[in-house]
Amino acid sequence: MLSHVIPPVRGYTKCSNSLVRHPRLCSDAKILVLYVQGLPACDRDKALSEHARSLLMTGRAYQRAKAELLAHGYVHERRERIAGGRWRTVQVMSNEPLTADQAARLYAGAPADGYAVVGAGRVGRTGHAGQVGHAGHAGRTASGAWSAPSARFPTVGEPTGRSVGGQLPADEDLGEDTSHPPTEAEAGEEVEGDAAASESVPGSASVPVPVPGLGAAAAAPSGSAEVLAAERVLLSLRHERRELLLGVREARTLAGLAAEWLRRGVSPGDLRAALTRGLPKDGVRSALGFLAHRLVEKLPAPPAEQPEPVPPPPPPSPLALIACAGPGEEHMFRPNVPWATTCGPCHREEQRAYWEDMRARTEAAPEPLPWRERFAAEGAEVGTGPDVGG
Repeated sequence: MLSHVIPPVRGYTKCSNSLVRHPRLCSDAKILVLYVQGLPACDRDKALSEHARSLLMTGRAYQRAKAELLAHGYVHERRERIAGGRWRTVQVMSNEPLTADQAARLYAGAPADGYAVVGAGRVGRTGHAGQVGHAGHAGRTASGAWSAPSARFPTVGEPTGRSVGGQLPADEDLGEDTSHPPTEAEAGEEVEGDAAASESVPGSASVPVPVPGLGAAAAAPSGSAEVLAAERVLLSLRHERRELLLGVREARTLAGLAAEWLRRGVSPGDLRAALTRGLPKDGVRSALGFLAHRLVEKLPAPPAEQPEPVPPPPPPSPLALIACAGPGEEHMFRPNVPWATTCGPCHREEQRAYWEDMRARTEAAPEPLPWRERFAAEGAEVGTGPDVGG
């Protein structure tokens, strides 16, 4: 079999061969350990069953994987009584098998082998449901020095077994570890855009950059409705694309610029679509820099100024009083049209008399001849007329 391996430079999880090649662990159990190990600290605050549900693992498969991990020391559980008379289950997961004594040390916040704690311990809570901790690598003191050997040379003593959770791998300090999101300081240094170009973040007091056409967009009050809506949109981008995860401070940094989009008539849904579509094929290295660059470069034009509406013309002034031309006593009225000469009652009387006269004339007229007789009469008139052809 030919094998072609390209080592990843970022976004990977380190795993020992003893776990991958473990003969008594099923694939679901191994994947569950790798999945929890590769999560950032902020996402480990869940029970182990919720992580399995994120992997679309069925209930029976999860129970089997959990039983194997418990049997071989990769997962330890302990029930504790909390305030209010309730109970909770505390879970500790490690990427190496732990004994019950080593797990008890992790419960107490001490490293598994007695060294000072460096990156090890329990993480998060899930109420009464449970708690998942990740036993990281420990072994150095807070100052970074290893524990001193014995005074005699050569060092003597009985050989001991393999310690778990307190040794730092040989290649831990080599290369760049990007399995977790960069800190805010690192994100501020490597702010990059669509083409990996560095851009400063508008709206931040530490890295102010004038943006053409923005005016006071970056200096908008933080409590305005547009800024709050823009901050909610920025924090929700992680649900669309995981690589666009922003912290609260980072979202507040970009909220002023994103609010300018909303002021220019862009809906929150369209803003979310503009920031999440068409991402680089190589992925986004810095969510803060990428979103800052896209918010500046794709800022829509301000809406055209609407012309001031023309006020409606004033209503016409009422016509003057005139004398009615109808019968009866002389009286005055105000016409509603300039050509009226009679008031309303007189005009209705005139119309009534006119139509009564028309009905009387129609009744007095002779009956019209049937069409046959009219046709014969027309033919007779044509026959007795002058002979033009003779």
